[in-house]
Amino acid sequence: DTSLEEAALTAGSSTFTTFRKVTLPLMRPAMFSVLLVIFIRGIEAFEVPALVGVPAKISVFTTKIFLAIHQFPSDFGLAGAYAVTLLLISTTGVLIYGRITRKEERYATVTGKGYPPRVIDLGGWKYVTCGISFVIFLLAVIFPVFVLLWSSFIPYYGVPSRELMGKMTWANFHYILNYPLALTAFKNSFYLSVGSATLVMLLTSIIAWITVKTKLPGRALLDNMTFIPIAMPGIVLGVSLIWVYLTLPIPIYGTIWVLLLAYITKFMPYGIRAASASMIQINKELEEASLTAGGTWFQTFRKVILPLLMPGFTAGWIYISIIALRELSTSILLYSYNSTVLSIMAFDLWEGGQYTYVCALGVLMVLLLLVMAFTARKLGAKIGIAE
Repeated sequence: DTSLEEAALTAGSSTFTTFRKVTLPLMRPAMFSVLLVIFIRGIEAFEVPALVGVPAKISVFTTKIFLAIHQFPSDFGLAGAYAVTLLLISTTGVLIYGRITRKEERYATVTGKGYPPRVIDLGGWKYVTCGISFVIFLLAVIFPVFVLLWSSFIPYYGVPSRELMGKMTWANFHYILNYPLALTAFKNSFYLSVGSATLVMLLTSIIAWITVKTKLPGRALLDNMTFIPIAMPGIVLGVSLIWVYLTLPIPIYGTIWVLLLAYITKFMPYGIRAASASMIQINKELEEASLTAGGTWFQTFRKVILPLLMPGFTAGWIYISIIALRELSTSILLYSYNSTVLSIMAFDLWEGGQYTYVCALGVLMVLLLLVMAFTARKLGAKIGIAE
């Protein structure tokens, strides 16, 4: 609510002091949610450490687990010990987050009164901010995307040169589009990405309401249980699900449904952090007003809570759909011929040394993700306005 910042400015506070003492404290739940997710996402990562770190003899938890399982004989005890360590780290992070944001009503700023956005004049700092942002954008987006595009149009991998520029071709894209099971992989990845993101955000929105807005006993345990899967490396989750669905009399192993369940389990923590941070911002008086006016809980959730959650809901949906589209570590143990996904297709091409084909596939995946993200933002904005 910009009136909080305006009150500080009226009292003689500078823009920087207002940002430090008013805006940042109110953003604390969202900031710590993101910090927690990124930190654990970093220690949970498998693909890059496996492809880059293992050849260079740089070990992390996930590659240690992978090597423990794939050595002869397999050391499942050692792999389990590493997995439990990751679980303890993530649980500690959740407890720290809960302690920091335990008085969630202090962060509620979304009320029934509307307020216009406030433009902040940074003065001379705008040039520094713009410069830093441009450098980050250049290193994190422009250079990688340029190399990806460049490599997708050349017949063999090489640094940019005039000689290779004269050999640029569409052959890599033609090969990918005519690759066996390419259409199946695109369809499976799209369905899994959209389906898992939608189901996870709907489910975690309800869980966030229970943990933030109610006083039900055991709600902290529910939050912790929802977050625990982030500590399980995808490779470990895949092994666990193999045993579960080979043991239970449910014929879904080797189908797209077991991948969907794996994705929902794996990405639940990201959804709960996004939903909880947004839920904390919503004043409980809005919900009470709806219930007082005769609305049922479902009507209140659909017409009051969900529209106000839409920015966080959309952000969480986009993030989950992106990581679901490129998920490899879990998929590689659970896929079958008919449930092949794009990440498996890319891994097979990489293993075969077909790097330019991998880049062409990467470009197509990026384009698909851009379309999905743009559509999600538009639909999210329309739903929020309509409600």
